[in-house]
Amino acid sequence: MSNFDELVKSRRSAMKFQTDVEISQQELAEMFRMTSFAPSCYNLQHTHYAAVTDPELKLQLKEAAFGQHKVVMSSAAIIVLGDLEAHKKGEEIYGGMLNLGMLSQLDYDMMLKMVEDLYESRGSDFAHEEAVRNASLSAMLFMLIAKDRGWDTCPMIGFDPAKVKEILNIPDHLVPVLMITLGKEDTSKQRPRGYRKPVNEFVTFGKFS
Repeated sequence: MSNFDELVKSRRSAMKFQTDVEISQQELAEMFRMTSFAPSCYNLQHTHYAAVTDPELKLQLKEAAFGQHKVVMSSAAIIVLGDLEAHKKGEEIYGGMLNLGMLSQLDYDMMLKMVEDLYESRGSDFAHEEAVRNASLSAMLFMLIAKDRGWDTCPMIGFDPAKVKEILNIPDHLVPVLMITLGKEDTSKQRPRGYRKPVNEFVTFGKFS
C-alpha cells in the first residue's frame, strides 16, 4: 500500500477534538498554499477560505452551527467560500501569464471570451453551482493536506450561512459552502468507521442497463 493509500484511509471526520491545541497562522498558510493547486474551471480559483482561531469568534460560530461543540474544541474553524464572481476575475488570473509571454494576446483574449460566454449563457444558477463545485474540490484537497501534516478535520454543513456571513462580515459575492473544523482528534470515544460500498455498488462501467 502506498503512503497516499494510507493517507486516504486514515482521513476521517473527527467528531471530537483535543482541547487547548493551537495552530499557528503560518502553518495554516502553508497548508492553504498547497491547497492553491486544487483544480478549478478555467483556473478561475473560485475558493476563498476564512480561517478562525480566535476563541470568541469560534464561540459565535458554534452558535451559528446550532451549538455543535466541536467548533469551539477545534484549533481552527474554517469556512470554505465559493466566489459567485470568479468569472469576472479572468484578467487578474491570466494577466500575469500574458505579461510573461506564457499566453499570446490572441490566446489571452480568447480565454476571457470563452469564460464570459460560458457564464453569460448559463446564468446565475450556473455561477452558484460552479462556486460550490470548485470550492468543494478545493476543500477535499485541503483536508488531505491537513491529514498529511498530522491534523484532523470534519467537514460540516450544519450551520446557518446567513449567521456565519454576518459574524465574519463575508462579502455578498462569497457563498458559504462548508465549515471545516480542524484540530487533533480526541480518539478516546472514536466511532468505528462507517460502511463503505463495494465498487460494484457505486460505479457503472459504460452504460447503465
